[in-house]
Amino acid sequence: MKSEIGASNGRQALQSTGYALFENAIDDASLVQLRDDLERVYRQRRAVQRRNGIANGMTGTCHHLLGEKNSLDALFAALPLHEIICEFFDGPYILNSFGGFLNRPVEADGYIGAVHRDVRTYSKNFKLMANMLIMLDDFTENNGATYLLAGSQNTEARPSDKNFFATAARAFGSAGDILLFDSRIWHAAGRNGSTKPRRALTLTFTRPFIKPQLDYPRYLGEAYIASLSSAARQVLGCDARVPATIDEFYQPPDRRAYKPNQG
Repeated sequence: MKSEIGASNGRQALQSTGYALFENAIDDASLVQLRDDLERVYRQRRAVQRRNGIANGMTGTCHHLLGEKNSLDALFAALPLHEIICEFFDGPYILNSFGGFLNRPVEADGYIGAVHRDVRTYSKNFKLMANMLIMLDDFTENNGATYLLAGSQNTEARPSDKNFFATAARAFGSAGDILLFDSRIWHAAGRNGSTKPRRALTLTFTRPFIKPQLDYPRYLGEAYIASLSSAARQVLGCDARVPATIDEFYQPPDRRAYKPNQG
């Protein structure tokens, strides 16, 4: 990992526009491996989508990439922008989802091209979720860089498509940059008009008391959890689990499934 370039400005931008770009966060060697591993896991997830009859409208999207013992797991364990995300929530946070998107020129039916926000409950001034978009390729106008409507974290109503695309900013950046934004921001993926894919990792984080999309501790298992740092275990949700038995419920604070200070 490279140092977080522009992090101080990013903190300010997150409060005002609702998004910030952190340049050169991932080194070139890591990018090569992350692209390969994303493509590999995408093929696995795509097979499940087809098998379960939900492939339509999900082209290029894949979800829950952890657990394959590759560079994607190493990336999570490194906790990029950890301190800044803690500041965003004014306290601890957990992983809600770890996905990826392969925006290819010939595959344009992905649902994320619609104007949307990734948190369904509008919470006014209370921050519930943050999005992290890790650029594995350059994001340009030609290849469909993400649209974001600055300040729209303060607006509940969905903008019309006409107004959104007329006023939204574009998340132009280089491979290795990280875009962090308030999940209340209205945004949309652009259409890739180039001849090459525009790949990205898409992570979301929430306050610990919000249910993640997948029970990551149970899915990944105790051996996986033991390999992580205490900070990474907390972000994985290991300190905010719901007890499954009465015996698990009646435990002293240090042995409870849901630890203190998790919101």
